[in-house]
Amino acid sequence: MNLVDSCGWLEYFADSPLADFYAPVIEDNGTLIVPTICILEVCKRVLSQRGEEAALQVAAVMHQGQVVPLDADIALNAAKIGSLWKLPLADSVILATARAHGALVWTQDAHFKGLENVQYIEKTNRSV
Repeated sequence: MNLVDSCGWLEYFADSPLADFYAPVIEDNGTLIVPTICILEVCKRVLSQRGEEAALQVAAVMHQGQVVPLDADIALNAAKIGSLWKLPLADSVILATARAHGALVWTQDAHFKGLENVQYIEKTNRSV
């Protein structure tokens, strides 16, 4: 299973230089899980930059993966992970969701650098 962090979705939708890193994972929706917090983060950004129609289109694409809601078990594990690794709230939820589903996290977020089961790529100056 795979999980693309919110930053990866934004790179993909912007067709940035890093979009090619995320595209194979996003487009193989049979192995893709999508935490609801990623939908929130991505749609909020797209809504503010491009409007409601674009945000709804983005949400539709994200729903092609297996959407995973934040439940009590993931929340408790996210609290532990966040405390242990000093991660922000959303990153804690993303990592806890990935671990609950045995998924590899694909990201350019430096908070994840060096963590187990993370496919990290360095952010470029031309990234979103």
